[in-house]
Amino acid sequence: MTRYMATRRAVVASVAATGLLCLLASCGDQTKDEADDGVPSATSAAPLADKLPQAIRDKGVIKVGSDIAYPPVEFKDSSGKVVGIDPDIADALGKQLGVQFEFENGTFDTLITGLRAKRYDLAMSAMTDTKDRQNGVDPETGKKVGEGVDFVDYFTAGVSIYTRKGDDQGIRTWADLCGKKIVVQRGTVSEDRAKLENTKCLKAKKGKIATEAFDNDQQAQTRLRSGGADAGVSDFPVAAYAAKTSGGGNDFRIVGDQVEAAPYGIAVAKGNTQLREAIQAALDAVIKNGEYKKIVAKWRVEAGAVTEAKINGGT
Repeated sequence: MTRYMATRRAVVASVAATGLLCLLASCGDQTKDEADDGVPSATSAAPLADKLPQAIRDKGVIKVGSDIAYPPVEFKDSSGKVVGIDPDIADALGKQLGVQFEFENGTFDTLITGLRAKRYDLAMSAMTDTKDRQNGVDPETGKKVGEGVDFVDYFTAGVSIYTRKGDDQGIRTWADLCGKKIVVQRGTVSEDRAKLENTKCLKAKKGKIATEAFDNDQQAQTRLRSGGADAGVSDFPVAAYAAKTSGGGNDFRIVGDQVEAAPYGIAVAKGNTQLREAIQAALDAVIKNGEYKKIVAKWRVEAGAVTEAKINGGT
């Protein structure tokens, strides 16, 4: 993802995460409800359970706000099962902490608000860790709009431009977007980048970048596919996945290089330091034991892998 919360990234469906018992059995279907007695307990199989706040240990569940329409980070496959990089990493963290991660769908630009309102314990949705989000600042106005969040960084990705395959409108670089129409997901760093580039275009008198923003990236892709725009801008993993899979690989192509590579972070409310440190410890554990490496290899995103779980590493 790379996405700004007070003003965005992702996917129209509600999701329930599998329990620890299911994880240990490798059943993996996050769309099935747990039985009343299916809440996992902290056992020797969950070595970091005692790091969690007692209230979460008692519930056995961590509620995760997510925009579940951002393949390959989080999305529904053709059978309706929730899959992707984030759900797989969450499952691995659940093994370490002895809880299930229960994903709840929401539009990207409401996730931080939901976290602040305690609808979620975490937000995990390809959210770029930035100083503005840490400090609750609107990147466009520079004004403080909230208390901000802390991040546990777990992946790295930049922003890419993609066009219809065979119809790239001569677009090779960001400067080539001047005078063109693009589609983005609302509240994302992609939208922020488009606004910055538009300012440059106007100063150079090369024509405005007309930007149409959508609730999720799949809507933006549909618009581009139908000829309603010249290009799309999105996180590199998402753009690459769309180029590879949409229309059997015949709909889109990436143009130019990704820019502004930055960490994705799992967002935690300010002041919830015990939960933040538990997530950090669990992520470090799955990096060390090799589970993390298997997940990024499965989704062919090894280039974005991190080697340690950093707190607030974004700039």
